[in-house]
Amino acid sequence: MKAEDAAVLKSVAMQLMPTGAVALEGQKVRVGKTSRQRLRTARFVMGGREYEAIEQNPEKPSRWGKLAASGHQVVQFRDTMTNKYVAVAVDGEVKWYGQV
Repeated sequence: MKAEDAAVLKSVAMQLMPTGAVALEGQKVRVGKTSRQRLRTARFVMGGREYEAIEQNPEKPSRWGKLAASGHQVVQFRDTMTNKYVAVAVDGEVKWYGQV
C-alpha cells in the first residue's frame, strides 16, 4: 500500500476515538457505534474503495484485544466490498495485513 494510504488510515484512527466525526479530505464522516459492543466505527472512501474503521474490542482474547485492554488505541480497518480486514493501527502506527 502507498504511504498516502497509511497517512489516511492513521488520521482516521487518531480521530475515531475522541470525536463524533472524522474529517477526511474536506469531508466529515460520522462516527457511529456497533449495535452489540457499542464500539466506534466510521465508513470512509480511500482510493475509490469504501473502508470501515472499527475500534478494537478490548474484551477479545486476541493480540489486538489485549493491547486495547492495556490502554492502547487499536483500530481495525475493513474493506467493505470484500469484507476482509486490511490493516490495523496501534497508537497511530499502521500495519498492513498480508505484507512483510
